[in-house]
Amino acid sequence: MDTNTELPTKLPAVPEAVLKRRIRRNKYKSTRIQVSLKARAANYKKKAPHFKRAEAFVKEFRLKERDSRRIKNQVKVRPNYHNTGDNRVAFVIRTKGESKMASVVNNILNRLKLNVINSGRFVLLTKANVNMLRVVEPYVTWGCPDLKSVRDLIFKRGFANVDKKRLPINGNTLIEEKLGQFGIICIEDLVHEIFTVGSNFQKVNTFLWPFRLNTPTNGWREKLKHFNKGGRYGDRGDEINELISRMV
Repeated sequence: MDTNTELPTKLPAVPEAVLKRRIRRNKYKSTRIQVSLKARAANYKKKAPHFKRAEAFVKEFRLKERDSRRIKNQVKVRPNYHNTGDNRVAFVIRTKGESKMASVVNNILNRLKLNVINSGRFVLLTKANVNMLRVVEPYVTWGCPDLKSVRDLIFKRGFANVDKKRLPINGNTLIEEKLGQFGIICIEDLVHEIFTVGSNFQKVNTFLWPFRLNTPTNGWREKLKHFNKGGRYGDRGDEINELISRMV
């Protein structure tokens, strides 16, 4: 080996393009690692057993006990509802969305098809239905709608229930197809049948999907108070029309 050969004082320079590719590759690799770690953490969180705090069980128990006591009192003291009759229709709106309640309350809300807050339905004020409304009173509000309210609900918020599918009522074709055999062929016929409680009221009410309404303008009042005391739930009579106007 020639001892007189001089060693290079500088290493050969790495091309700029190679450096840029290397930086991009390292950055991409770092990003993938971070995404992978986050995915693992999220997956672990999903699989981890969910333990309820003792306070949650106590709260749930107390809510159900409260409903049970209230229902027993309702049975002992029958409500005095003078305007009950098969020829009167109410519009019922669910005002609370909580799920922790007595099973009988949950069953009645499901039967009325008021499964979520701000959902509404027309209900005949038969004795049986009034008793059901009293049982679920802290979760709903109702009253007798006028013609304008019925028309606004059906024209602005009306959807059809066809084979358990929610379909928009864009015209009269669908109405005539499903209800024409009963002499109901247009949207005005739906309004008339509901408001006058015609002989085909139940068929029309079943045809209408439960109404999905907006939260009232300016929001709901206190949820734990009856309407008569400045709250949101219970029978509000003709004043249901003012509420409907703020929700359609």
